[in-house]
Amino acid sequence: MEDAQSQPSAPKPSGPQELVAMETPVSKTIDHLAFCGREHSEALVLRGSVLSYDMLNLRIAALAQWLMSRGLVKGDRVATWLNKTDIACLMPLAAARAGLVHVPVNPLLKAPQVKHILFDSRTKLLIANKARLRLLDGVGVEALQLVEDTTLATLPEAEAQWRSGSDHDPDELAAILYTSGSTGMPKGVMLSHANMWLGAVSVAQYLQMQADDRTLCVLPLSFDYGQNQLLSTWYAGGACYPIDYLTPRDVLKALAKYRITTLAAVPPLWVQLIEQDWPEGATQSLRRLTNSGGALTTGLIKALQEKSPDSDIFPMYGLTEAFRSTYLPPHMVNDHPTSMGKAIPFAEIMLVDEKGQLIEGEGEGELVHAGPLVSLGYWQDQERTDRRFKTAPRGSVYGGIAVYSGDIVRRDAAGLLYFVGRNDAMIKSSGNRISPSEVEEAALSSNMVSEAVAMGRPDARLGESILLITRAADGSLEDNDAQQWKDNLTKYMKTVIAGYMVPQEIVLLPSLPRNANGKIDRSLLAKEYSQ
Repeated sequence: MEDAQSQPSAPKPSGPQELVAMETPVSKTIDHLAFCGREHSEALVLRGSVLSYDMLNLRIAALAQWLMSRGLVKGDRVATWLNKTDIACLMPLAAARAGLVHVPVNPLLKAPQVKHILFDSRTKLLIANKARLRLLDGVGVEALQLVEDTTLATLPEAEAQWRSGSDHDPDELAAILYTSGSTGMPKGVMLSHANMWLGAVSVAQYLQMQADDRTLCVLPLSFDYGQNQLLSTWYAGGACYPIDYLTPRDVLKALAKYRITTLAAVPPLWVQLIEQDWPEGATQSLRRLTNSGGALTTGLIKALQEKSPDSDIFPMYGLTEAFRSTYLPPHMVNDHPTSMGKAIPFAEIMLVDEKGQLIEGEGEGELVHAGPLVSLGYWQDQERTDRRFKTAPRGSVYGGIAVYSGDIVRRDAAGLLYFVGRNDAMIKSSGNRISPSEVEEAALSSNMVSEAVAMGRPDARLGESILLITRAADGSLEDNDAQQWKDNLTKYMKTVIAGYMVPQEIVLLPSLPRNANGKIDRSLLAKEYSQ
């Protein structure tokens, strides 16, 4: 077993963007993470119960053995529809040890979405609690075995053969993560053991995680970013503290209670957290704050620095199809607060033009990700896989199959990347291509707005007009009615962006809808407002 603290070799620049890949270490099956920490050190702390690394491995072995006793065979899919229970936390490793494919289902999803996931993945076994199983009554899942969630302590002790790491091929399918698209039901992204293992190694390395790190796991474990909270921490030999929180205040209390060193979140949660008074001790142990699932704004970064001045901030960009693509080193955040940064270890990040040709040096184009973090494609959907996963551009260092992200990205003279917008979400108004994120950032910089979503809507004269949907910052409406507030915001935006980018209409809402991963539900807003 490779030492948890050993690091892969240093990156070797190649190509114009300075964002290339590192020499890739040998991949392992994901259940080997159970051996990365010291035998008696903490691995998982859940509702007051503490599992050492030795117990972590024994529980994984017991759960893997129990799964196979259910009559499952290698390659079968097993789904979990749970809050952050012990089984939910250990199933990614236990299913892998048994040679099964884990399908984590977000506990916030509704019955129709869960039904789709179960039948699309052809799940053989679902583990959920009684309340959730009742929600599936009458939706046609009689063919599935439904099992009540139980504690691992009730399982019989695993036989010796299950206690060592598995020897499955690291390139075999290990998990299917369902991610919501802009339209339709969730689609399943297939992850191999190697994808998950190298994702854990990569993140642990660039975050410089150590064996004494304690990670507060607040994101859904069905979310690739949420699952990696566990995996990267275990690779470093640290301890995971999963919580299901009701309010942002619960998160802040947990930071102090458990002396947390690492907190990962998405922008909507950061917005909620900075609106709170942070209790004494919340930041005493914090070393790093990590963000993905949407860009941090300059104002949000400043607010986080004020709340936790001794913590490093890691802005990150990723897509489920390749896990994670870029990060911005903390020492660059103040000078380049809106940058996506550079490639993470084991990722090659390229920009291509509309003809699929590499863009050298400065420029703007579609982000393409190559390397061993690229997933195996979409489950049972070859047509969609062929559209998104294509041969890497000529000149790629890794070559092979790459993910064409559909995201338009700009690279500056220093090689840093900046998100422009989704290719299919760009607003075309008066002959101009306008990035929704640039409009949103302008609104957020006013300090009048806490959250913003910009989109285009059909317009006979302009082609598309710009609609801005907002939530007001605390107190910004106190001395103004809604129309005066909108007028003031419009006036401000005219001073910071070009006139053709200023919204023709502003909608003010008390709150913006969230999807199951805690992000702003842009698809729902588009359905309601963009027509």
